[in-house]
Amino acid sequence: RRKQEAEERGRRSGIVSLKFGTSEHVFLSVIYCFRRNQSLHGPSPVTTFGPKACMLQNPQAVMHIQDPASQRLTWNKPPKSVLVIKKIQDASLLQPFKELCVFLTEHKNMIVYVEKKVLADPAIAGDESFGTIIQKFCTFREDLDDISNRVDFIICLGGDGTLLYASSLFQESVPPVMAFHLGSLGFLTPFSFETYQSQVTQIIEGNTAIILRSRLRVRVVKESREKKARVDEKGILIMSNGDSEGSRKALQYQVLNEVVVDRGPSSYLSNVDLFLDGHLITTVQGDGVIVSTPTGSTAYAVAAGASMIHPNVPAIMITPICPHSLSFRPIVVPAGVELKIMLSREARNTAWVSFDGRKRQEICHGDSITITTSCFPVPSICFRDPVNDWFESLAQCLHWNVRKKQNYLSSEEDEF
Repeated sequence: RRKQEAEERGRRSGIVSLKFGTSEHVFLSVIYCFRRNQSLHGPSPVTTFGPKACMLQNPQAVMHIQDPASQRLTWNKPPKSVLVIKKIQDASLLQPFKELCVFLTEHKNMIVYVEKKVLADPAIAGDESFGTIIQKFCTFREDLDDISNRVDFIICLGGDGTLLYASSLFQESVPPVMAFHLGSLGFLTPFSFETYQSQVTQIIEGNTAIILRSRLRVRVVKESREKKARVDEKGILIMSNGDSEGSRKALQYQVLNEVVVDRGPSSYLSNVDLFLDGHLITTVQGDGVIVSTPTGSTAYAVAAGASMIHPNVPAIMITPICPHSLSFRPIVVPAGVELKIMLSREARNTAWVSFDGRKRQEICHGDSITITTSCFPVPSICFRDPVNDWFESLAQCLHWNVRKKQNYLSSEEDEF
């Protein structure tokens, strides 16, 4: 009993005990007393999504790793509100959007949230027959209104960009996302709109398969470059840059696909230092570097020569863009490590960074980009299950391993 109590105190204090031998009375233990600054296995993801949704617990799960086929969605309470995201300025989506909203409000008695700029479309605002439905909508504005605790689940109408946009609206817990394939590629949108009524009904009733798409938590710290004036003892006016901690500007983002650092409009190579858990691991000289999630591995990263990683794999990918070195291959690091990107001292020009293709900004000397795995994944609702959906997207959207079949050789031909 005393041995068990000591082991419990050791676990709470960060002590790891390695035991050798199986005797009930005689054992040898080696104790290491240390505490890591960064976890090599990443944070345990939050399994509650929005105010009412959560992931169905699996009692057979080992640690925090589950069989992808066992990841199921359930509801603590019946869902009452839904956010409908529609691709802007796409006339082909007007009719599906109207049909879906009528079905949700009239047949399912759901509270529907729609962005104000969607309703500003003249084809929607000018439709008198749709006016009674519009009056029941709850509206919001991006970056101004917080709807994080009001929406039970999300329905996306469009392409993969609508799912990326839905992710950007929620900086912490994300409600479950159901994405209909109404865009050009549709790698992340497994549902077809032809049978939307039965599919939406099944989601509302719960117990459907989901895939947790990990995100990156990104923090950009920029040095203040505002000139500050002071007068020295001789009365001479001196202009200097603000260098105090309070003068720095910090911005945070949640990224579903990738963080891209590139050389921008400059003709010079980008020259940025890449740190992992505080240690310099390499300097990127080329057109730039991509730091992506497994979900983003099938986006810009795969076009730059990276491998494709299933979204259930806890990892972060680092992919150079046109590196000026034949030996610079893409690498995969464990989820949870902290990456830091800074402009090298020898850099001839500044760099530019974007997050899922948005919020593009310039990075100068003294600025830093810190990236790690977020605790808030995007729960994407599956059509079948996480494995089949992913391979079907590889085959249909990216035409993975498509080639002409070899001809069969008969026994007579085989002899020659």
